[in-house]
Amino acid sequence: MERINRIKEILVIQGKTQIWLAEKVGKSTTTIASICNNKTQPHLKDLKRIAQILDIDIRELLVPTKK
Repeated sequence: MERINRIKEILVIQGKTQIWLAEKVGKSTTTIASICNNKTQPHLKDLKRIAQILDIDIRELLVPTKK
């Protein structure tokens, strides 16, 4: 499975849990776990909301396509 987002990594860096994020975003823990494990990807509006909640630039949530 291709890694597209870095949400799980950012949560670890910030010391936050998937449960915490699920509550803040208003999504189920199952949905957030699926997103964190790159099984599904969030809609752009949800990605933007997650970036706001984590107080980071939205681009930091994505795996770069070019280095």
